Amino acid sequence: MSAFSVSKLIITDFLSSTTQASSTSTKFPCFSLFHKSLSFPHSISHSQRKIVTFVSSESSEAEELPTVEDEWLNRLPDKNKPLYSHSLPCIEAWLRSLGFSQSREDRAVWLIEKPDWHAQLSLDVTDLFIRYLKSGPGNLERDVERRFSYALSREDIENAILGGP
Repeated sequence: MSAFSVSKLIITDFLSSTTQASSTSTKFPCFSLFHKSLSFPHSISHSQRKIVTFVSSESSEAEELPTVEDEWLNRLPDKNKPLYSHSLPCIEAWLRSLGFSQSREDRAVWLIEKPDWHAQLSLDVTDLFIRYLKSGPGNLERDVERRFSYALSREDIENAILGGP
């Protein structure tokens, strides 16, 4: 993910060399310059034309700016609260923080691959289901499925899920 922000706007008179700058603190170490000359009708004298230079920065480091994911994680209710007291975006952020990834085919299905087991989690209307897959690295004879009520605390569900089959 790439972030973009304008950190400085420099306006220079076209014919005179006076410069006005409006700047904010620089957030990123790498800078790119984009020059754009504003065009005015030919009836305006050349002294009124301006050159605008945008000094901007780009970064691929997600840590530098808070993400939407971080915002939802910060809004998580206390870990001892029942899961039904959590909003869906908070639950989704929590699952991502545990290492789950959301299925593209079914938005209610989440997948996780741990070194000892693979699992599929489903957010049903009334319950949360976790299915530990026998096709994963464990020695399961068959898929093992567990059901958890949303009335359980987030902490209890997390410990039960990450405990594995």
